[in-house]
Amino acid sequence: MPLAAIFSGPDKVGFDPGRVVAPEVSVCIASWNCVGLLRKCLQSLFGNPQGVRFEVVIADNASTDGAAEMVAAEFPQVVLIRNTTNAGFAAASNQAAVRARGRFLFFLNNDTEVPAQTLRRLLDHARANPAAGMFGPLLREADGSVQISYRRRPTLPALLHKLSVVRWTGLFRQAHANYRRGSFHPEGVRPVEVLMGSAVFVSRDVFEEVGGWDERYRFGVEDIDLSTQVGRKRAVVFAGDVEIVHHGRASSRDNIGYVASSVTTGYVQYFRKSGVRPWTLFWYKLAVTLNAPIYVVEKSVEAAARWATNQPREAKRSWATVRGLTSFLRYELVRFWRA
Repeated sequence: MPLAAIFSGPDKVGFDPGRVVAPEVSVCIASWNCVGLLRKCLQSLFGNPQGVRFEVVIADNASTDGAAEMVAAEFPQVVLIRNTTNAGFAAASNQAAVRARGRFLFFLNNDTEVPAQTLRRLLDHARANPAAGMFGPLLREADGSVQISYRRRPTLPALLHKLSVVRWTGLFRQAHANYRRGSFHPEGVRPVEVLMGSAVFVSRDVFEEVGGWDERYRFGVEDIDLSTQVGRKRAVVFAGDVEIVHHGRASSRDNIGYVASSVTTGYVQYFRKSGVRPWTLFWYKLAVTLNAPIYVVEKSVEAAARWATNQPREAKRSWATVRGLTSFLRYELVRFWRA
């Protein structure tokens, strides 16, 4: 059923006859494993004063580590949706939005922690800038270091630079640098092109206006798509004066095979939706496919060298890339070419 049709139902009214006061903000979490980090996330939300009436809605994507059971036992105030299979981030986020009652939706990763007054400060930004579309905070690692919290929309040259044979030549290096971090500055409040999907604050009206999260993205790139759709009509705003802790994509690292494969296909879906010509996409797909085994060898050698030189953390990162590429070649290649 189209998202717009779902939103036309009773949940859009914004109240439940059994509850007197509706929340101002609904925190929507698509959860998949990472039970310990999810517990910390919920403890931070409920343990720190947020300055607004809020609710939390979690759509659990068939977690196997007891995450859903933990929520039910320790946080009975949370609205919990239990999926029997992994529906993907976009679909689960839409499920949470449908059940939410707040006028504003805060889509939050399960590997985050939310300091005091975060929801109030994001709500203040939204109310002070009603013409804007959505807002995103500054993301920090647990050690306080800054994460990339927004970036530009991807281009084919920027992604082509990631391919081994292209990177070795230096071709498209500047395009890749500009995409990854060339425009990022962690201070201030400014319009940007793409907000990281780890924490996105948007009004229900705007979310409905663009049709919600595009469920054709299984995991990854859906935040680029949502920012692009909102940005066609409204400003997408980075609020550097609001911060949350994001534990370095912990959930993604634990499920690297699924994530890496889905992201690779997601870029193709995004480019097609953005109007890139089919013939151009064909050559991009061919380049990615031919590069994958080369990259597997490159990263395997890199991992071995890092273990040999006593760099275990870096070696694990290299090996995670190998696992992701191997999963892509074994399980995702057909879907990638059909995208």
